[in-house]
Amino acid sequence: MMDIKSTNWRGVRKSHLLATLAVFLLQYHLHISATCVEATKKVHIVYMGEKKHEDPATTRKFHHKMLSTLLGSKQAAQRSILYSYRHGFSGFAARLTESQAVKIADFPGVIQVIPNRIRKLHTTRSWEFIGLNQHSSKNLLIQSHMGIWPESKSFNDQGMGPVPPHWKGICQGGEHFNSSNCNKKLIGARWFIKGFKDEIRKPLNTSNTMEFLSPRDGGGHGTHTASIAAGYFVEKASYRGLAAGMARGGAPLAHLAIYKVCWSIEGGGCTDADLLKAFDKAIQDGVDILSVSIGNEIPLFSYVDKRDSIAIGSFHATAKGIPVICSAGNDGPTSQTIVNTAPWLITVAATTIDRAFPTAITLGNNSTLWGKSMDVGKHNHGFAGLTYSERIAVDPTDNSGEDCQLGSLNTTLAAGKIILCFSKSDAQDIISASKSVFEAGGIALIFAQFHNDGLDPCKLIPCIKVDYEIGTQILSYIRKARSPIAKLSFPKTVIGKQASPQVASFSSRGPSSISPAVLKPDIAAPGVDILAAYRPANHENGKAYALLSGTSMACPHVAGIVALIRSMHPNWSPAAIRSAIVTTASQIGTDGMNIFEEGRTRKLADPFDIGGGHVNPEKAMHPGLVYDISMEEYIQFLCSMGYSISSISSLTKANVNCKQNNHMKLNLNLPSITIPNLERKVTVTRKVTNVGLVNSVYRAIAQSPFGIRMRVEPKILSFDSTNNTLSFKVTFFSTQTLHGHYKFGSLTWTNGKNFVRIPIAVSNIESYADV
Repeated sequence: MMDIKSTNWRGVRKSHLLATLAVFLLQYHLHISATCVEATKKVHIVYMGEKKHEDPATTRKFHHKMLSTLLGSKQAAQRSILYSYRHGFSGFAARLTESQAVKIADFPGVIQVIPNRIRKLHTTRSWEFIGLNQHSSKNLLIQSHMGIWPESKSFNDQGMGPVPPHWKGICQGGEHFNSSNCNKKLIGARWFIKGFKDEIRKPLNTSNTMEFLSPRDGGGHGTHTASIAAGYFVEKASYRGLAAGMARGGAPLAHLAIYKVCWSIEGGGCTDADLLKAFDKAIQDGVDILSVSIGNEIPLFSYVDKRDSIAIGSFHATAKGIPVICSAGNDGPTSQTIVNTAPWLITVAATTIDRAFPTAITLGNNSTLWGKSMDVGKHNHGFAGLTYSERIAVDPTDNSGEDCQLGSLNTTLAAGKIILCFSKSDAQDIISASKSVFEAGGIALIFAQFHNDGLDPCKLIPCIKVDYEIGTQILSYIRKARSPIAKLSFPKTVIGKQASPQVASFSSRGPSSISPAVLKPDIAAPGVDILAAYRPANHENGKAYALLSGTSMACPHVAGIVALIRSMHPNWSPAAIRSAIVTTASQIGTDGMNIFEEGRTRKLADPFDIGGGHVNPEKAMHPGLVYDISMEEYIQFLCSMGYSISSISSLTKANVNCKQNNHMKLNLNLPSITIPNLERKVTVTRKVTNVGLVNSVYRAIAQSPFGIRMRVEPKILSFDSTNNTLSFKVTFFSTQTLHGHYKFGSLTWTNGKNFVRIPIAVSNIESYADV
């Protein structure tokens, strides 16, 4: 097996394909001789772009014939092939040596040969918080990558309508799962493991794991995200006694189809071959919406690099009118960490909601400080000894003791104590610190961290999370007291007491490193401490719920809203739906102030944190105007990126004609404007389509970025029955001569009732060519 990251496939690619999306690579660092690599067969994806035959059986025969020609016989081809992709696009996955991969890349019709890789996941009150009450939708079919726990009450079919007539999917059986597990809520389930099985090169044994060789959820991630999007109403749902109340999805009467491609075996992950087959089958089955909580790491692949498998699948899905919603990534708060940056995707950032779990810490001097915790039922002691990790470090000269790294604490001094640890970087988290404290004999952990959002339950000992200010107050007490002690109380559930939403510290930030003219993320949604269905620990049916955080949780919130919009506006394109969500978003929190972001320095959230703002489902149903985009416009955008005609045409049945438009990168009709390098003056064009009252008049309200002057022409748009779509231009003038960072503004069209707002980001970086 070869090192996947270092493989050079430039000689294999004949041309390029439109793609984006992103994934966490599971890196392998195995050193094997070149002779051994050549002899080893590994799964490769032979990508052939848009299918040439409408009949899937004909396409499959063509794939087998090509592989037979390469390998010398039909029998060899049958042994080699894993999947035939023949619904959304054409191609196949097969076991090939490196030399065979190079040879088949030269076959007519082959665009690129892609080595298979393992990818990673991005891993209630939230719906009431964003203002969505008893809405429903009956046409959502959502992709969930880690399977489903069908017995959960969130997936019962009480009150559900009939299965949509266009549905062609199946309920595929396997370990502890059969057709009886499907119903009118869970109408389909499939699982794909051939690519993953070949990648790990070990027999699959689930007897000692939580995994199942079936659509059944082994890790909990799929059940959680699916129930966020479309879970049915469940009264008094709670996690360890916290957050008791109704749990439901955004579209509780929507139908679900599950496509399990990620596995909790041998480190876990999902492979390109399985992901592509899931997309291919989802398109064939008749899904209406796809939710994808998977992403990659920086640096990103270009949009025409076929190694980005989810991008390939999502492009073909979008071309068939299926919106694809993706998570933004969990690498924040660092700038330029945003993933899933393709302009045809809806990319979602994560925010907090107004629910908290405050936990009292009573010190020996009778002062009470507050942290946050999920650990109910473990705080069963009274006052106990309290100490700081640095005081009980095995090696006082080693800084590892400060943040309680494994093996850094003296077991004699830690025994029976509550330990205070400071995390000075993201290298140490509360779960790892709790394990270190537990193994040293400590009975509880107080974990001080620069950000105070997002909680994790500690299974071994009770943990309380505090910010640096509270942590420092506790440390000051420890240093002053002769025998410091503390008592930890049970957590409480409190709603409406903290200003929300705030952008989660982990949520990845823009601008896009690969196409900075495309604003990402598009939107923000709840993704911190979200209560939803989960895989039960002891097979108790329908009773398991969990509080999880991540952009994986934010993504299905928007997927549920997309389902509601689609049920009300079935003919809207994916771009129109995205526009409705972005242009109606909110920038104001529950305290009446602008939304802030959690990070190393707390600041006002900008479009690189939240895109258009925080999602507002009620307003998104009636946006007034939409910024629509055709597939041809996406093609011209790719032309402006400098990609070859042959690489772009591989995605379409028709020949591509790249127009000479140097500003198409800026003029793609996105519900945003981003100008990465404004030297003096630039004009961009947008068009809006009226989806409200036929006779409407909208006026422009421009909020210019600092140091930038904006001119909108025309300033008034008058719509009637013959003028449904109108264009306008925005000219930006730089009033500064020094290079600088991005500045932000907005442009709003209003008729007095609707306020159709798009975010604006401009950087007036000067050229250094003449310096």
